[in-house]
Amino acid sequence: MYKAHKIFEPIWQDYQNQNPLVRKIYELFIDLGEEVVNDHIAFRTFNDPRVNIDVLAQQFVDAGYEFKGDYHFKQKKLYAKHFELTGFNDAPRVFISELKLEEMSQFLRETVLGLIDQIPSELLYSPHLILKGRVWDKPYYATYEKLRQESEYASWLYVFGFRANHFTVNINALKQLDSMNKVIGFLEKNNFKMNTSGGVIKGSPTSLLEQSSVVAGTIPVEFNEGTFDIPSCYYEFAKRYKDKNGKLYPGFIAKSADSIFESTNYRKN
Repeated sequence: MYKAHKIFEPIWQDYQNQNPLVRKIYELFIDLGEEVVNDHIAFRTFNDPRVNIDVLAQQFVDAGYEFKGDYHFKQKKLYAKHFELTGFNDAPRVFISELKLEEMSQFLRETVLGLIDQIPSELLYSPHLILKGRVWDKPYYATYEKLRQESEYASWLYVFGFRANHFTVNINALKQLDSMNKVIGFLEKNNFKMNTSGGVIKGSPTSLLEQSSVVAGTIPVEFNEGTFDIPSCYYEFAKRYKDKNGKLYPGFIAKSADSIFESTNYRKN
């Protein structure tokens, strides 16, 4: 667990830097006297063998994490795996998804392959890639916009690269805000905007998992054409329920996760 903890520290710091709203939410929970435990952390990548899920997962696997399940997102053309650190109940799960390039347009494929070709050779196939952010040249806003028309997922990766897409507050570990409705009410009271895709609450007690998230805050990003405000990272919230054997459900629900992905979608003010 100590080895895994060392991995998360720099990831958490980078994640906060990418979205000031995250720190505000975290501090609001702390001010209430809550202990914020992370349910899971998520990353995005492409299914090119040089940077795919297995490459990004390697650092966690080396720290003791094990593969526990996989998920398919047909409409968004994504595949994902999740990993757990067996024997440590409070260890955050790791969820890594990848865009299936073979199902995308020629423009998107050629753009992404051009980005990957720019990655320094020592980072290709490297577990350290997960901490490096954007490892290619400054982006073009016109390219960002064209990618976004086809895949919001691809456009986010083009701008932000390899870093945590979101962390997730474990509601089961909270004392006062011990239900999804209480958490959402608290966030809305403090003027945070929720992701309403698929409903504000995705999932239900009968499916053993409820999820919700705020929409990603925007940050100024320097493009070749100038500086533009772009949706960055976001905060998620998860409530797990016990199965018939009395154990908390450990996995994910693809339909809910599909809607959660849209927390980083570009939204006009």
